[in-house]
Formats: sequence, structure tokens, C-alpha cells
Amino acid sequence: MLLPIALLSLLHLATTTALPPQHIFTNPPPSNKTYKIPTIHESAILARRILNLSSIATLSTVFPTTQKAQAPTTHSQQAPISQDPSALWSTPSDLSGAPIGLMDYYASCFPQASNPTILAISIATTFRNSYSGSNVTLSLRHHPPPGAPPSDDIYTYSPANMPRFSLIGYIEEIPIEEVMELGVWVCFLDRHPDAEAWFPGNEIHESRWVRLVVREVYWIGGFGDRAYIGWIPEHEWRGVKDEEIEKARLVGEEGYEAYVASRVLDEVEFDEM
Repeated sequence: MLLPIALLSLLHLATTTALPPQHIFTNPPPSNKTYKIPTIHESAILARRILNLSSIATLSTVFPTTQKAQAPTTHSQQAPISQDPSALWSTPSDLSGAPIGLMDYYASCFPQASNPTILAISIATTFRNSYSGSNVTLSLRHHPPPGAPPSDDIYTYSPANMPRFSLIGYIEEIPIEEVMELGVWVCFLDRHPDAEAWFPGNEIHESRWVRLVVREVYWIGGFGDRAYIGWIPEHEWRGVKDEEIEKARLVGEEGYEAYVASRVLDEVEFDEM
């Protein structure tokens, strides 16, 4: 009996294509020593490095149960935003509880570098939803830099093998005293020169300086047989030191292989103590 063409094609792929590593979406058993899986703290360091190197992410919120803005929750500490009819007239009426993710700017700024600084445009859907009580998720992923060394392994730079994570929390307005004393706009302007047109006091849109107060971190470091996948506790996220971020290297960065080798060496030395 002749096999269907589609089945023959699958058999051919199975015999000629290298399969991806196992445990792609889960962590391997503790007994598996094929790779040195980064610890939760090491994963937190890599996540903080991505946060520092990048400045654009997806902000996700949930539409309120009613289209009318509600009072802010007790932890958001936000000032009321103006109700511009032009931002509401075309909003569908059946979006209650529906999530929406939109690109936005952010910057990792002193003194709370672990809580991303954001220029909130009051008319924007993300911040209207936040004001109505929605939590906010900021999602990022690592993109190997241009000029990253080539690899014969098709999985080295596979998007599925690149670290990505989400920061879950709420929006909090930055006190004007802190904005003025620490020059928050200088840090933000360094990453986003074009954002100056939307700074507070502009003639285009009402805006204000806010931060995402991170409460939960979910991390996917890559394939599960060589990277940690799971939650990073808040104290680990905030406990990362600046020097650890500077020393760390991500896939495709110069010095990545040496960084990985040093981690393995540190583990051997620790085990022998």
C-alpha cells in the first residue's frame, strides 16, 4: 500500500532534520546535568540586563467592565485623567474584560531601575484602562544584536531559544518632587529623544511621569533543557546588583561564551568547596 505524500514528507523530515532539545517548555529533572541551568537569581540578572538594554516593550491591560472611568484603586496613586470624547466615541461596547497589548516606550531609571519609568499619555488606551483599575503587564524579549557571531546551529538564534519575560504590576505616578530632583526626563530623553514632544506641559496631549511597580515576574529563558522557565520572586528581581547586570551577557552579545564558561567554573568551584 502506498503511503500518503504528506506522511512520507513527515518521515523524511524526521530522519534528516536535527530535532530541537527536549524540555522546550518545561524545566528538566534535577538529575539532568547535560546543561548548567541558570539559577533563579542568574535568570533575574539576565532579565534585568534585557530591561536595561531595551527601551521598547508591549504594555498589556484589560478593558474595564464599563466604558466610564472608575476611581483609581488604592495602590495606583494616580491623578484623574481628562475624559476626551474623541478617545471614546469609537470604542466598541463589548470589550469589558478583554485584554489589549500595545507598544510603548519605557526607561530603566534611577532610583527605582527595577520599576520601569513610563511617559503616560492620558488619552492612550493603556493608561485609561490602568486608571479604571487594570493591572499592567510589560512584556519584553531579547533580540541578538546586529553583528552577532554566526552559528551553524539553527536553534542558537531561534526566537524560541531567546529569553523573554513579563513584568506584572500596577501604574504609580512619580511624585513631582522626585521628577524635578532626579531629572527623570533626562534619563527618559536619553533613550527616547523623540518623546520630548509629549513631555508634561506639551500642547499636544496631557501626559505625566509614572512607573510600573513590579509585583510578579514570569521568565522564559529559552529552551527548557538549558534555561530556567518560571516565576522570579520579587526580592530576586529587586536584589540584582548593578555590577551583576554589567557582567552578564546574553545570547549573541560579545563575550557570551566566556560568561557561560565562567558560570560553569563558578559552579564547579562551589561544588568542590
